[in-house]
Amino acid sequence: MHLLDSELGGSSQLSVLDVGCGAGRMLGPLSRYGEVAGIDTSEELVRHCRERGFERVSVGSACALPVPGGSVDLITLFDTIEHGADDGRVLEQCRDALTADGMLFLSAAYQFLYANNDRLDHHQRRYTARQLRHKLAAAGLDPIKVTYFNTLLFPLILPVVLLKKMVERRSVSNQTTNLSHEAPPLNRLLAATVSSERHLLSRISLPFGHSIIAMAKRT
Repeated sequence: MHLLDSELGGSSQLSVLDVGCGAGRMLGPLSRYGEVAGIDTSEELVRHCRERGFERVSVGSACALPVPGGSVDLITLFDTIEHGADDGRVLEQCRDALTADGMLFLSAAYQFLYANNDRLDHHQRRYTARQLRHKLAAAGLDPIKVTYFNTLLFPLILPVVLLKKMVERRSVSNQTTNLSHEAPPLNRLLAATVSSERHLLSRISLPFGHSIIAMAKRT
């Protein structure tokens, strides 16, 4: 959110759409920028969001956004784009939905770390910063910032993923491995280091990391 704060300043009257909102984890924080709506393909998660008080949440697809063209000031995709089969279509839909000076903010997973847990989590792909820049431009979006993040933890995460890949090659039939279930200490460490990176991200782009952040506007 620090990057968004630095780009949007004190904006509080924006139209915001969180695509792939899931259980609504980001709907509350995004409300600081204005009126927030969310969509997700899961009826169960949409119902959960509404039970939590987020009424402007509906079932919908990122490949066919249920909003008028040119009507949204800020669209967010938090770890969403890697789930869809047609990421180009998703980005084009976001471009069409944005206002003339609207912004797309997305986070995605780094390609090098793709492993079996990604398949279990229904990830179609991960990305490099270069790939993401190219896809944004191909969809008619101007990538104003693309950076890796969770850089400080990357040296700790990398050996774990490489070990997992070695195990997967030896046991292709094993479909139960998931890093998120194996490493709660790593998750706690991740949360503790985010604040130390967020101030850097507003000034520089980091050269590697666990994930990627991109901000783009309509061309």
